[in-house]
Amino acid sequence: MIKIQLVDDEPHVLSALQRVLRPHRWEVHAFDDVQEALEALTLHDYAVIISDYKMPHLDGVTYLQFAKQRQPHAMRMVLSAHGDRQSMMQAINQAEIYRFLSKPWEDYEIETAIKAAIDLYQLRHENQRLLEQVRRQKDTLQRQQDELLRLERENPGLTRVLRDTDGAVLIDELDDPSDHG
Repeated sequence: MIKIQLVDDEPHVLSALQRVLRPHRWEVHAFDDVQEALEALTLHDYAVIISDYKMPHLDGVTYLQFAKQRQPHAMRMVLSAHGDRQSMMQAINQAEIYRFLSKPWEDYEIETAIKAAIDLYQLRHENQRLLEQVRRQKDTLQRQQDELLRLERENPGLTRVLRDTDGAVLIDELDDPSDHG
């Protein structure tokens, strides 16, 4: 189940976002208290974290920096009515923000941004899983290669297989085939 965290000090904004996201099969956790949102980061793994930019106790960029430390793979977005260039640059550089969303918003823009973030999150997750699988396979192959080398050292010729012209393995070729002439 995909989990999304929303953080905004204005309950009506959270309600509006939840209404937009309700039709989707995502688990949405909404917080108007930054401290509760921070605690939730230790309890849940979020695919997407969206934070308001201007909040009374902690700005959104700082919150998302904490979120990045606790959940580096989550996609982070800032929601703001204050879209000045300096704050956007700060958000992108310090908290590695995936997207800057404007207030007020069009519902489809929010949905599209979140779907794209989830797709990227899942793609990165799958790439990480595949990379780990490749590492495990390489380790297994290395152990097998080491074992073959050990066996060959202890019993020279043991790992060489004789085959006929069709590629079939010759099982019992103890005598020289040239003797049968």
